[in-house]
Amino acid sequence: MRRLATDTLIIAERNLIRLPRAPDLLLAFTVQPIMFVLLFRYVFGGAIKTPGYSYVDFLIPGIIVQNIAFGGFVTALGLNEDMNKGLIDRFRSLPMARPAVLAGRTLADVVTNSLSVVILVVTGLLVGFSFHASAVQVIAGFGLLLLFGYAFSWFFALIGLLVSSPESANSVGFIAVFPLTFISSAFVPVASMPAVLQAFANVNPFTIMVNAMRALWIGAPADNYVWGALVWTFVLVAVFAPLAVARYRRTAGR
Repeated sequence: MRRLATDTLIIAERNLIRLPRAPDLLLAFTVQPIMFVLLFRYVFGGAIKTPGYSYVDFLIPGIIVQNIAFGGFVTALGLNEDMNKGLIDRFRSLPMARPAVLAGRTLADVVTNSLSVVILVVTGLLVGFSFHASAVQVIAGFGLLLLFGYAFSWFFALIGLLVSSPESANSVGFIAVFPLTFISSAFVPVASMPAVLQAFANVNPFTIMVNAMRALWIGAPADNYVWGALVWTFVLVAVFAPLAVARYRRTAGR
């Protein structure tokens, strides 16, 4: 366990120190989130009705959840690139814990996701968003976000190990996650959707997570959304982490 923890931290550090040398990735964590907030706030905000809330208060939790889920793209692209360049084989030849490669990748995502969340919250505050909750609830919301992002990092790790190229990882991940974020309560009220989409949106993990964030940050009705979001988070980790580890072992054993 000590070796696993040490090796995981080393791999995480390796993935993080690459960011300043990759401006395109750094833009994905800084400029892109700001662009999405401004786009939805000022282009779509006047056309979408959100009874009981201003659109900016309705929007920010949703757009942060979307952004935190897509944060795992770096893991998918990075793992696939390492496989194609033979770096995974080099790791395999070293006296290191094999799960550390995946654990380090997903741990690095927690750091980059934290950066994205801070940037989005600051941007949201500048365009009119405000918290309507206690400090404890706000902090709990941050923690829940990072857990949700960590869960999706394991999903993207599996994607990166299954596909043949970084371009394929980008396409497959986008196709899988993008519709889920929009067929949810992230950007519009579920009640405004057709009945068939409403039925799907109500059980969509993104809807449950976004509603949990609104309950924690802007005082929306909590119902069972916070517990539901926690359950979905642990289910995603329980499903995709073993699948990613099993795929990694088969790949490393070729």
